[in-house]
Amino acid sequence: MYVINAMPEQVEQADLDLLSGVETATVGHWRFFGFMNHSIQPLLPKRRIVGTAVTIAIPGPDSTLLHHITGMLRPGDVLVVDRMGDDRYACWGGGVTIAAKAAGAVAGIVDGPCTDLTEIEDSDFPMWARGISPITTRLYDLGGGINIPVSCGGVVVNPGDAILADESGVLVLPRGEVNEVAIKALAIQERGKEREASVKTGLKLGEVSGASDKVKARMAV
Repeated sequence: MYVINAMPEQVEQADLDLLSGVETATVGHWRFFGFMNHSIQPLLPKRRIVGTAVTIAIPGPDSTLLHHITGMLRPGDVLVVDRMGDDRYACWGGGVTIAAKAAGAVAGIVDGPCTDLTEIEDSDFPMWARGISPITTRLYDLGGGINIPVSCGGVVVNPGDAILADESGVLVLPRGEVNEVAIKALAIQERGKEREASVKTGLKLGEVSGASDKVKARMAV
C-alpha cells in the first residue's frame, strides 16, 4: 500500500536565508528538542544546509517509493527518509544521489545506512546518515508513504518543517518557529565572537563567561 500526499508548502526563503547563518550547536545552548540522534552523521565534511523537509517512509529491503519521489523533488527540498527501524539495507546510493541533486534538492537525511560514498562525494551532495552499508535495497514494491509524519533520528519530522544540518548534527524546526530561533541564535553567536576576542586578548574564559564567579561563590559558602 502506498500513501502519497501533496508536496508541502516550502519554508519562506527569507527565513531560510536567516537560518543559514546559524550553527546547530548554538541552538543546542537553549533548545533540547528537535535534534536528531547524534548517530545521524554527515557523510561530507564542513557542510551546512537549510531547506524544507519532504518526508518518506520505506520498509527495510525496498526502495521503490524512494526512486519515485526523486521525480517529485523541488529546488530547496531536503529529503528525510524514515527506514522504519531498518539499519541493514542501504536505500540511498549513487543513482538516488544524482537524481535528487538533478531535481534541485539540497540534501538527503536517512535514518539508516547509505552506500556508494565515493559517488556521493563526487556529486558533492550533502548527506546525513547512520553510516555505510554494502547491502542494498531492491525494487520490491512493498509500499510506504510520502509526505506523512515520519521518525528520523528519534525526531518526528512533518512535511514542510525546516531543516538545519551541519557538521554537528541535524535540527528540525516547525516552520512558524524558524525566524525566532534564527534571530536568537545569531545574537548568541555574535556574543560568542565577542567573548572569544576578549579571551584572545588575555582575559580568562571563566571570568568572561561568569563561571569563575559561580565557583568562587560556592567555595565561599
